[in-house]
Amino acid sequence: MTLNVDGKRRAVFLDRDDTVNRDVSYLRSADQLELLPGVIEALQLLGDAGFLRIIVTNQSAVARGIITIEKLGEIHEALVAMIRNGGADIDAIYFCPHFLEGSIDEYTIKCDCRKPMPGMLLRAAEEFNIDLRRSFMVGDRPADIEAGKRAGCSCFFITSGIDTDLAGLPPGQQPDFVVDSLLAAAKIITDTDD
Repeated sequence: MTLNVDGKRRAVFLDRDDTVNRDVSYLRSADQLELLPGVIEALQLLGDAGFLRIIVTNQSAVARGIITIEKLGEIHEALVAMIRNGGADIDAIYFCPHFLEGSIDEYTIKCDCRKPMPGMLLRAAEEFNIDLRRSFMVGDRPADIEAGKRAGCSCFFITSGIDTDLAGLPPGQQPDFVVDSLLAAAKIITDTDD
């Protein structure tokens, strides 16, 4: 395990859709899951280097009434099983079910966990004793990068996603690296790991 002198751990935070698995526009069931090429190898590299691998994902489909929390849990269990069957692992999954324009009242709220807010990363850092300044965020949307920067992480932007316009990011919140896949990010992280 990669630790600081003060015993803190390091993590790579991962967006889910179009970073780990193919985005199908509101994933509704486990049978729609398809890992992206190189994801297993990337997760193996990161695990071997001692990084926690933590998914942080916005899931407005819950607030929109497209899926239930229970169905989302089944999808995430299947995703972790798929990754484990490939020989890698995920240490945790954090999700935000909130969306202000949703239709399910209990999830139609303003929160601090929906990216670009850093709430999911901050919660994980507290629960896993993570040094955010020595950790990374990898995602395919500007909101992923902004959340990572707000949390204090170095950030990788994956260009193969659907939202590749970084012009809207606030000053000083541009990604540190631009890559075409999670595997490319993992190779950079592990090659330069101190």
